[in-house]
Amino acid sequence: MPPKTDARERLLIEAAQKDPARFTELYEENFERVYAFVTRRVQNRSDAEDLTAEVFQHALANLARFEWRGVPFVAWLYRIAGNAIADRWQRLSRESGKPEAETVSVDFDDSEIENAERRALLFRNVANLPADQRRVIEMRFAEEKSIREISKELGRSTGAVKQLQFRAFEKLREQVYEEFRNRPGGRNG
Repeated sequence: MPPKTDARERLLIEAAQKDPARFTELYEENFERVYAFVTRRVQNRSDAEDLTAEVFQHALANLARFEWRGVPFVAWLYRIAGNAIADRWQRLSRESGKPEAETVSVDFDDSEIENAERRALLFRNVANLPADQRRVIEMRFAEEKSIREISKELGRSTGAVKQLQFRAFEKLREQVYEEFRNRPGGRNG
């Protein structure tokens, strides 16, 4: 994390520790990252939403105990998320009376964090699409609906839905290319 961003994040944390209402800024800056991290592990959208909310509730409740050590705040949130996911698997395992089907690792490495960052970027870019394109992408990939189901629900032809999906992909490609060009080490960086 660049020093300027590092200092800004530290100030946000300190402000939120003094006034919990300021936690909103930390939430908004980290929501997509945490949600992307959680969705990669739980696959179920409803569970991912619940767990993400749980992570931020836990973080807010324990913010006073957070100590700045130069590590990005999101790393602490990832740790909370990993623990929440592990707890949920253990609880579901006990409730069902079955042994855990998967071992949930609470640890994560740089590639997993980078993957969560990419997914967060994708979520942000999808949110910036025109409303009709965004709705098609959300229905197709988040809700896992077929083109036929989407066309029926939206009252559009399958061709129109495919065209909206195509335009959304083109727009996302442009956004990602532009962000790559403008970041440090990119073509213009």
